[in-house]
Amino acid sequence: MLTKEKEFYSKTVRLIAGVDEAGRGPLAGPVFAAAVVFPPDYENPDIDDSKKLTAKKREALFEEIKAHALGYGIASVPAEEIDAVNIYQATKKAMRMALSQIKTKYDLIITDAMPLAMDVPVIAMVKGDAQCLNIAAASILAKVSRDHYLEELDKQYPQYGFAKHKGYGTAEHLAAIDQYGPIPGVHRKSFKPVAAYYQRQLTLF
Repeated sequence: MLTKEKEFYSKTVRLIAGVDEAGRGPLAGPVFAAAVVFPPDYENPDIDDSKKLTAKKREALFEEIKAHALGYGIASVPAEEIDAVNIYQATKKAMRMALSQIKTKYDLIITDAMPLAMDVPVIAMVKGDAQCLNIAAASILAKVSRDHYLEELDKQYPQYGFAKHKGYGTAEHLAAIDQYGPIPGVHRKSFKPVAAYYQRQLTLF
């Protein structure tokens, strides 16, 4: 049971927003972020860091989290913007966008190790997704949302295998990039394996 939030509730902190991201490392697709505000007394022993759960379990919890949250937000920043501002800044923007969708007033934000400049106090907690229920829930919303996006992308570009590797730099994905080239607006040109492809093309001319 993740209960770290309980240490922060007080007379002035009645509701807490947990924030996490999915997709900082892949070579393709947007970075997603989510924010979740649960009632202070809400408990769910099944909710954990999304990386520790099966895809089937995440899908089930995705609906459960949305049903029980007082408020939640899910946002993304596309590959072109990641290339323009860098993945760190793009992740921060996605987190702020997700928080802006929550209409419930919260008194504290706890992120998974990401500092944010906000009007509400922010705690950037290392391994927050393994300690805080709200952050773990946010990690599930972000991960499932991103996986859904990549599964739809796979229908458009089946030769790249997005449904399987979700945009990460697997051998299969790198081979597809070499064979078919990066997809404009989908692959992150600033990430090394994609940048290396374009560099190789330049040397051919």
